[in-house]
Amino acid sequence: MQYVLTVVLLLFVLIILFSSIKIVNTGYLYVVERFGQFHRILEPGWHILIPFIDFVRAKVSTKQQILDIEPQSVITKDNVKISIDNVIFYKVMNAKDAIYNIENYKSGIVYSTITNMRNIVGNMTLDEVLSGRDKINAELLRVVDEITDAYGIKILSVEIKNIIPPAEIQQAMEKQMKAERDKRAAILQAEGEKQSAIARAEGQKQAMILQAEAEREANIRRAEGMREAQLLEAEGKAMAMERIAQAQAEAIRRVNKAIHESNTDEVVIALKQVEALQEMAKNPANKLILPNEVISTLGSISAVAEMLKKDK
Repeated sequence: MQYVLTVVLLLFVLIILFSSIKIVNTGYLYVVERFGQFHRILEPGWHILIPFIDFVRAKVSTKQQILDIEPQSVITKDNVKISIDNVIFYKVMNAKDAIYNIENYKSGIVYSTITNMRNIVGNMTLDEVLSGRDKINAELLRVVDEITDAYGIKILSVEIKNIIPPAEIQQAMEKQMKAERDKRAAILQAEGEKQSAIARAEGQKQAMILQAEAEREANIRRAEGMREAQLLEAEGKAMAMERIAQAQAEAIRRVNKAIHESNTDEVVIALKQVEALQEMAKNPANKLILPNEVISTLGSISAVAEMLKKDK
């Protein structure tokens, strides 16, 4: 009997010892009370508590948490009833304040967000609300974060998930969007036609410029061809005249040579002069002006020449 009591007592002591050891996981904090009052915060790791004296009041997560708020009805400044739902990202920075300064810090975050969202949206028109989500988010973050500082909560972000206007407003917005799309389509079409007309006009302009340049080039080439033809013709005439002059000079040279080198009589000399004059007369560009004495002399020479032919 005594052995059984010893075993039971030993088991009781072991149970008490094991129950006094508390292991805190990473990402959590334990709030410990002693005799009903706050005693300390247990951080991640293992700790020993006094049985029946120390009591774990709450387990608080230190990880970033998400709080999804259900859609809420809000009336805008222009009396339009819309539905807005939010998502809040927060983190517990002080576990003691989160447990002892408010009964339920999650409910406190939700109701603070809802009331302040209604205040902010109530001072804005529907168009301002639809186009000012960032402004609403920033204002909600500032106001709610100030409120939750009192119970150790840090609001990291406030995001509007959705804004749902009434059905008739949605229909009007859809019509407006359709009209805007039609307007943009008409503007784009007009812009395209404008660009097309500009391109056509530019093409015609370039074609006219190219045609004018081609005609100018053709005129220049025609003028150059005519000039070259005239130059060639003038060069040909000059060469012909030069050769004629050379031939005349050669004939004269030969006559002079015959006079100085032989005993030719006057009849032969006269015949040579006649031949020289005939060569000079062959060129249509040469004009011979002879005095009367020369002409009579030539007549006598011709008569003598005829007589010589008859004698031969």
